[in-house]
Amino acid sequence: MSEFILECCVDSVESALAAAEGGADRLELCSALVLGGISPGLALFEQVSACCDLPIRVLLRPRFGDFLYTDYEFQILKREVALFREAGAEGVVIGCLDADGSLHMEQMRDLIAEAGRMKVTLHRAFDVCANPVKAYEQARVLGIDTILTSGQEKDCLTGLPLLKQLGIMQKETGTPRIMAGAGVTPDVIRQFCAQTEITSYHLSAKKVVDSGMQYRKEGVPMGLPVMDEYSIFRTDSQIVAEAKRVILEQINEPD
Repeated sequence: MSEFILECCVDSVESALAAAEGGADRLELCSALVLGGISPGLALFEQVSACCDLPIRVLLRPRFGDFLYTDYEFQILKREVALFREAGAEGVVIGCLDADGSLHMEQMRDLIAEAGRMKVTLHRAFDVCANPVKAYEQARVLGIDTILTSGQEKDCLTGLPLLKQLGIMQKETGTPRIMAGAGVTPDVIRQFCAQTEITSYHLSAKKVVDSGMQYRKEGVPMGLPVMDEYSIFRTDSQIVAEAKRVILEQINEPD
């Protein structure tokens, strides 16, 4: 499993098109990326699918916050897996924990069964689990395709020691594939290629775009008061393209 994958996390059609233009291999589709991502609507998935030929894995997360879900939240997750399977998603990005910080194996099995032939990524619930080595082995037993992780740190560079260990485990077992995420830039990919066995990278490549609104009513926040209502986060195709160039350099480098 030596092929490289560059996955771009997007929450709009505009960002999906920019990711494709920059050379991304796959999309992770969500909504509210600025909050870490929650489940997108079917209409967004359909529009992105219509405009972009890249494989799409859909992030499924019913709310902001931790990954200990009530039965109501879990039933929503399970229904969303079915909906996006029926809609033609390439895969889903999921994760459920028990209160003790372990993977909630019963819930994970149910979601994976609902996914059918779709690929499954274990998202960054992995980064707040109690025992990442045990969770990696559990993910392998579950048949999970990919684990998205920062190495249980705020960004993947800080988490490099664990990511190195996980990369070695991947090389020995074959799956799940470790995908480095959080703080990924072209330079970070270059460093990881030199120091780890990891060949999969996840980035949002965000830039801030100023809203086209001319009239602006200040002092009336629609969400978090610290957020600027007139700043829009979009994927920058040039950052994606530079990341892809770094990866192509690794692929073309002589042995």
